Amino acid sequence: MTPATPPPQPPAAEHATAVFAGGCFWCVEAVFEELDGVIDAVSGYTGGSAETANYEAVCTGTTGHAEAVKIIYDPSKISFQKLLVVHFATHDPTTPNRQGNDHGTQYRSAIFYANDAEKKAAADYIAELTKEHKYPRPIVTTLEPLKEFYPAEIYHQNYVCTNPNQGYVRAVALPKVDKVRKLFADDLKETSPLEK
Repeated sequence: MTPATPPPQPPAAEHATAVFAGGCFWCVEAVFEELDGVIDAVSGYTGGSAETANYEAVCTGTTGHAEAVKIIYDPSKISFQKLLVVHFATHDPTTPNRQGNDHGTQYRSAIFYANDAEKKAAADYIAELTKEHKYPRPIVTTLEPLKEFYPAEIYHQNYVCTNPNQGYVRAVALPKVDKVRKLFADDLKETSPLEK
């Protein structure tokens, strides 16, 4: 008896990544973790050297690094364009090197593009927002080539989920999560990571 031919296996899911900065990485990570199609969001540093990719050095504002988040996503469920829309809706892209009370070059608004397509998509979206006068001040988000991404220390990962009652989280991060839930209700995961 000849064994049955196994059914063809579907190809492994293709994952893509995007790296955005928009203030404290705790907030940015928590926002993107809410979205369906986002597999993971990792807090880290980009824009500087490996030697200075640590929280103590980055806090000096002299390393070139931004507090950034690497978003690992399934492009069949969520697009790079949608990630851009969410990013610009959940931070202030008009304040140079500042988000709220957090200030310094490490808190700059930036898109770290991996290729020309990402650079063009980001530039086109910024141009569209500017033309539509979506903000009262000019957008200062920088478009920077992604060279290397360095994951932050383990205690920074999933910080909002593991520290929901921490003062900064309650005052700054959770309102951003609430905003993404209201503005993008159709794009959320069935269960919020904060409810697990």
